[in-house]
Amino acid sequence: MKILFDQGTPAPLRFELSAHQVSTAYEVGWSNLSNGDLLAAAENAGFELLITTDQNLRYQQNLKTRRIAILVLLTTRWPRIKLHIPTVMNAVNSMSPGAYLELKL
Repeated sequence: MKILFDQGTPAPLRFELSAHQVSTAYEVGWSNLSNGDLLAAAENAGFELLITTDQNLRYQQNLKTRRIAILVLLTTRWPRIKLHIPTVMNAVNSMSPGAYLELKL
């Protein structure tokens, strides 16, 4: 799966997702894009999943027409996320196109 990390998503998480192709918004030059533009760019580039910590995304964007799946981590703290890697992995592997999931860890 082609995964994009939004700003704020802890970078060490990418090593736990080694079975997937992970890029960060910064790496692809999208760190300054607004949420709507970021979602459009990600979809156009073939990303299948956006992992973000932006809990307001669903209120700021109309997600009903999006093809990209969105996984929202409700914490930015890597030590906490690290304790729940199996939960994150299950969530990532269960995401389907256009799905939205908030994961409280």
